Amino acid sequence: MRRILMFCLAALCLGYTSLLSAQDAVKVDPKHYKVVSENDQVRILKVHYAPHEKSVMHSHPASVAVMMSDAKMKFTMPDGKTQEMAAKSGESMYSEAATHNPEVIGDTQLDMVLIELKGHKSATKAAADEPAAMAKAAKK
Repeated sequence: MRRILMFCLAALCLGYTSLLSAQDAVKVDPKHYKVVSENDQVRILKVHYAPHEKSVMHSHPASVAVMMSDAKMKFTMPDGKTQEMAAKSGESMYSEAATHNPEVIGDTQLDMVLIELKGHKSATKAAADEPAAMAKAAKK
């Protein structure tokens, strides 16, 4: 019985560790996220999605996004809630740390530069209102 308990505990720890490390967008979705530059303050990503492409659940620390194309997106949060937003080329927006699964729901590709800010809120904190906050910031 003790061996079974130790095995289950070890499996749980390994699973939890891989879940935490798997949340980095560049690691879990290199098709859509590429590192352009990185230093101790920021990590700059080039983001590209074709029309109707979907990612996997991942996290970002506090970030600034600069849209390089018009796009219509849907974000699914870890709790299953979804939110849609539209962005225009040239817009920039700030977002708190978030965990989400983005999907392009329009007929145009999404191109964006994402500047992840290091030393800010944890990337593992889910921000259920992230798309609303991004849309609000874009209006300013």
